[in-house]
Amino acid sequence: MNSSTALARVLVDELARLGLAEAVIAPGSRSTPLALALVAHPRIRVHVRIDERSASFLALGLARASRGAVALVCTSGTAAANFHPAVLEADQSGIGLLVLTADRPPELRGTGANQAVDQIGLFGSAVRSFTEVGVPEPVPGMVAYWRSLACRAWTAACGSHPGPVHLNLAFRDPLVPEEDGRGAVWPEPLDGRAEGRPWIGVAPRLGEPEPVELPPVERGVIVCGDGDYDPVPFLALAAETGWPLLAEPTSNTRRVGAVSAYRQLLAAPGFTAAHEPELVVSAGRPGLSRQLLGYLRRAPRHVVVGEPPSFADPVRTATDLVGAVRAARTADPDTAWAASWAAAEAAARDATDRLLDSDESLSELRLARDIASHLPVGSLLFAGSSMPIRDLDAVMRPRCGARVIGNRGASGIDGTVSSAVGAALAHQADGGGGGFALLGDLAMLHDQNGLLIGPGEPRPDLAVVVVNNDGGGIFSGLEQAGHPDFERVFGTPHGVSMERVAALADLPYTRLEWATDLPKALLGEGLRIVEVQTDRTASSLLRRRLQEEVAAAVAAL
Repeated sequence: MNSSTALARVLVDELARLGLAEAVIAPGSRSTPLALALVAHPRIRVHVRIDERSASFLALGLARASRGAVALVCTSGTAAANFHPAVLEADQSGIGLLVLTADRPPELRGTGANQAVDQIGLFGSAVRSFTEVGVPEPVPGMVAYWRSLACRAWTAACGSHPGPVHLNLAFRDPLVPEEDGRGAVWPEPLDGRAEGRPWIGVAPRLGEPEPVELPPVERGVIVCGDGDYDPVPFLALAAETGWPLLAEPTSNTRRVGAVSAYRQLLAAPGFTAAHEPELVVSAGRPGLSRQLLGYLRRAPRHVVVGEPPSFADPVRTATDLVGAVRAARTADPDTAWAASWAAAEAAARDATDRLLDSDESLSELRLARDIASHLPVGSLLFAGSSMPIRDLDAVMRPRCGARVIGNRGASGIDGTVSSAVGAALAHQADGGGGGFALLGDLAMLHDQNGLLIGPGEPRPDLAVVVVNNDGGGIFSGLEQAGHPDFERVFGTPHGVSMERVAALADLPYTRLEWATDLPKALLGEGLRIVEVQTDRTASSLLRRRLQEEVAAAVAAL
């Protein structure tokens, strides 16, 4: 067996023993040993994509939804550089990726050899660890090195501070196994531990952190930002204390009892002035709205629930970092503070629904509200960055039974189609229901290649609902909107119908205009596109009117 094949097979076998179940390959020559080892392994499901950027975001979506690390493979050269955006998102979101980049051997580097670039430390501080694995040689000790390295990489990717790990693997020719049995004679067996055990057994962490008892204040607030954590303790804390629960959609804590209109409430100066908090408890990564970040600054005490290496404190107001919290023994949920928030939520919710239901055509806000409401139990919704996730934050009703996720680490719009496809594949492999994505037109155009899935590749049940307002809708609500060159520089109209995108990928297409037709449009199987065409200016005005209606309704209490 040649050295390149030996390294690839040993590494893949050890990763499978550790729990690797999914791998994504972007085809190339130098990565041949890894690709062949992965497709031959019976316990690893392999996905192949022609574009490295789409491949990397597919892996990100698989890892995010499955809560397990995913391997990502490419050849040498610029291929590895195309992984960088997904690696940045994985770093910020704490998603385990095993980035396996093939490379030219040292004697070809710096010589002008084809597809040879400097890949050492390519991803900088965005990875939990980097290893230049070295050229494989048939010498004693290699098997222990490769298998222990796989265990270290897996632990770094999946440990208490999960994230991407980069292994740079230099392969010399030959890159394919010898059919006649020729090749290096290995001085030691290539096998791993007996009974399929990993080379290094890692004991699980024992016990949960001891909850810290919170003070018995009346004017407390619970903020749940983006993240994959257990919502139950925060729902229980809200029920025991009467503190309002302000939950971003991707916290999956916006359930019965949560304040769904907090975005509009906190944008009303009169309301915030009358609702100064004594204490804020936060979990996850808050950051969807300026209003919420501004509100965090108002509390004299801010308790963050999280882990020391990765807790979120975007406005630097944290006063305490703890692993878990519990209500004071004397906590009373029936307070004037709780009643005031409940009344404001009811008034804001009523004003929101009344405004959105006044027109049967699908506005961007109504689409966001209704798609979240119509999701079947057990389904997954992938929310695109920019306006889709913000519209969900503004109007999504509290509900249970559906999981909402998105790329909220670096919050880019690149790779969202591929991430949604990967998330749906993982969700359905785990027995979950249908997949849905709510994306903007620019996000779709950024990642059209994510729709190109070759014959024989695993395909998801995923309805990709695209809001097409012919450009960058988020800028219409920002300061740039009044600039004379706004439309060209920020609006960036493109004139592309999603029907043309669907035709390119040979996918079913539906154009949706009326709110009453949404449930029917969401039905179906396989990968499919649903387009809703809107107007950026009208959408911006509707968001402004929504804020005015909510502020007036709350002021009238």
